[in-house]
Amino acid sequence: MSEVLLWEHLKKRQLCGCNFNRQKPLLNYIVDFYCKEKSLVIEIDGASHENKYEKDLAREKELKALGLHIIRFKDEDVKRNMEEVLRSIETWILNSKK
Repeated sequence: MSEVLLWEHLKKRQLCGCNFNRQKPLLNYIVDFYCKEKSLVIEIDGASHENKYEKDLAREKELKALGLHIIRFKDEDVKRNMEEVLRSIETWILNSKK
C-alpha cells in the first residue's frame, strides 16, 4: 500500500524531473524504486522487513558497491508523513552530485 502511495508521487518525472522505475531488478534483488540518473534506490520497509535486518545489510552493501545510494523509509512514515518523505527525497536529489 505505501509503495503505491509513494509511486503516485514519483512516476512520470513528478519529483525534480527524475525518472523512477518501480520494482526494478538490480543484481539478484528487486528494489522498490530506482532512479538511474541519480544512482538512487528507495526502499520501503514494512512489517515483512522486521526480521530481515542482516539480509538487508548484505543487500545494501552489494548495491552500494555498484555506486548506488539507498534511502530507506518505514511503511508507516510513508503512510502518515508523505510530505516529509517527499521532502527528504527531494533534498537528497537536489544535493546529489549526479
